[in-house]
Amino acid sequence: MVGGRLEVILGAPWLFVHRRWYLPAVSRVRVAVLVSGHGSNLQALLDACAASDCEAEIALVLSNRADAGALERARAARVPALVIDRDGQDAAGLLALLTRHGIQLVVLAGYLKKVPDAVVAAFRDRMLNIHPALLPAFGGPGMYGRRVHEAVLASGARLSGATVHLVDEQYDHGLILAQWPVPVHPGDTAETLAARVLAVEHQLLPAAVRACCRQVLAGSSPSGLYVAGERFVPSVQPSQPLDHALIPA
Repeated sequence: MVGGRLEVILGAPWLFVHRRWYLPAVSRVRVAVLVSGHGSNLQALLDACAASDCEAEIALVLSNRADAGALERARAARVPALVIDRDGQDAAGLLALLTRHGIQLVVLAGYLKKVPDAVVAAFRDRMLNIHPALLPAFGGPGMYGRRVHEAVLASGARLSGATVHLVDEQYDHGLILAQWPVPVHPGDTAETLAARVLAVEHQLLPAAVRACCRQVLAGSSPSGLYVAGERFVPSVQPSQPLDHALIPA
């Protein structure tokens, strides 16, 4: 860098030019989060975006339920939090809000309504959803929350997990961007499985959103996030023969 140097101090990038330190503005993608419930995934995003080097800024939170706990989480973080129509089908109103707040990326985090086609088209390749199963299995109309985990258990599947995907005009159908597997345990209930899946959602969603924001800032469309390696390997100290690490070899 001509005439200066860049150093990270207390987690932030500072620029030293002409004997003075400056904190340069960091380019961030303005993100809207749509949510219908208490908003634990929203909180994971808010926490991630508090980092000085985060590429995303949560600029707006919208809910179709006035009693959604997510609204209070947003307000506590000083993020504008608004209630939209309960069925979520006012496309013109939703687009107006997103435009007014300069939104560049939309994230559905526990949002239980189908986004109007006109809004999906306006944010083509700029709208993400997180689903509590490994799509394309256990997705589609009516597959949300407890219903998903009950279906996984009823199927006899040995793995579930979380999926982040692009949103298109069909439920749970767009391009898969990232997945994280979660083992199904003997004796699992919908509640115990849901708790383990939710724990990885809180890690997967912020990572996927940040990666997509980096791609947006670079002027490219979001693409899949892949795990390095050839295969998953047995744990160093397996408690049973099929135990495996989530870090592949």
